[in-house]
Amino acid sequence: MKSFAFALATLCLAAASLAETPRNLAIDPKPREGGWMKAHESFNAISKKGEAQLVFLGDSITAGWSSKGKEVWTKKWEPLKAANFGIGGDRTEHILWRLQNGNFDGLKPKLIVLMIGTNNTGHQGRPMPEHGNVAYNSSAEQTAEGVKAILDLLGRKLPETKVLLLGIFPRGDTKEHPMRKQNVATNNLISGYADNKRVFYKDIGNTFLQPDGVLPKEIMPDLLHLNAKGYEMWAAAIEGKVTELMK
Repeated sequence: MKSFAFALATLCLAAASLAETPRNLAIDPKPREGGWMKAHESFNAISKKGEAQLVFLGDSITAGWSSKGKEVWTKKWEPLKAANFGIGGDRTEHILWRLQNGNFDGLKPKLIVLMIGTNNTGHQGRPMPEHGNVAYNSSAEQTAEGVKAILDLLGRKLPETKVLLLGIFPRGDTKEHPMRKQNVATNNLISGYADNKRVFYKDIGNTFLQPDGVLPKEIMPDLLHLNAKGYEMWAAAIEGKVTELMK
């Protein structure tokens, strides 16, 4: 009897543990280790100053404005009092944690340019320390739910700030690449979050593609990250909308 009771208790504890584990890791806010926290804290410091009027929020593609895209950033965005809140490797759950822990506290920009989700797609199957080393999985629907959670949190923190939500950029060599397909599926979902009052959606993915859908390495050498030419194209594709939304 004692053995049965012990087994039953063990099963109950296991069930409780499973019940407490979020089914969708994309909406489970988590920090990361290493230099990530230093970058996060630097954004908190920028936020406390309360000066930035335009903020780019995202992952390594956004972070690249400070390296490969630095020249065009200085020319196009710096005059608009812009700040770069991009961190390489970030997924939706990392941005959620950042927003809950100081990013934008004290800051009220006119516009946030948000692009996130390609790492939710690209990190499939990898063990993630921040999630207890479980194999990562995030479907298009789950990633979209993560993006929605970010938009909702931004709305609560900054109800008067507009958000230009960008479709996730293409990745992979052709339109048949599995990660390209998942990003497209995610974009089809997040496009519906635009209300054209606070949240505006723009997909500029075709800007980088050849007519047959091939992603040229002359723009994205690793078929994911932009080079300097790519950042020029990005800026040209959104400059008009950014100007309009910041009026």
